[in-house]
Amino acid sequence: GPCTECSCSSGKEPDKDPSHTKKKENGDQLCVPKIFFGTRTHKQITQISRELKRTAYSCAPMTILSSRDYTCIHPVVSNSSNRNEMCVEMLEGKHGRSCSYYHSVHKLSEHHAMQPASVYQAWDIEDLVSLGRKLRACPYFAARELMVGADIVFCPYNYLLDPQIRDSMDIKLKDQVVILDEAHNIEDCARESVSYGVTESQLRAAREELDFMVNNNIRQKHHEPLRAVCCSLI
Repeated sequence: GPCTECSCSSGKEPDKDPSHTKKKENGDQLCVPKIFFGTRTHKQITQISRELKRTAYSCAPMTILSSRDYTCIHPVVSNSSNRNEMCVEMLEGKHGRSCSYYHSVHKLSEHHAMQPASVYQAWDIEDLVSLGRKLRACPYFAARELMVGADIVFCPYNYLLDPQIRDSMDIKLKDQVVILDEAHNIEDCARESVSYGVTESQLRAAREELDFMVNNNIRQKHHEPLRAVCCSLI
């Protein structure tokens, strides 16, 4: 029978309520879950969205979450070695600069090509970035805004597995549907999410700073154990 729980079959606008709830006839709240589709790489997201276009659900409200490495179009930030840090500095207005692309996000997220309609088709990251360049609007933050009304959200594994990324992207998985493509890669991804790499020179620099803290009686009880850890690792 026809789909009754999402907006794909009716052509209606998606529910803009962040909790994605709708009223049932008896007045109770009916929670309509989002589908979070996790893939190993960004390239696989493009393949999946291409397949979505071929289904009856190509009109379903969707979005693709990806890093600034793939979606930043600011001429300075996109050529930086640390796009995340520079983007935050631009948003905070440091050095007297601001990001005009960020302030035009609504032009992209509200564009008809991104909204469910009779001619709506699933899109991929390249489509989003191309339209963002045309409108001079930020694809990275537009994709995050589109998540509010999306029925399906595509993203790499670590967006679902890494608690810090989930928190920063405001991803809530409770009562939602999670699909993991090629799930045999999950163990490696989970290990990477809770692992951290550090060089010997970084450890030595940290030990020197902790030596200074301890020798100058600055929160000794906190810094002495940290110094001991650095020394044992070195």
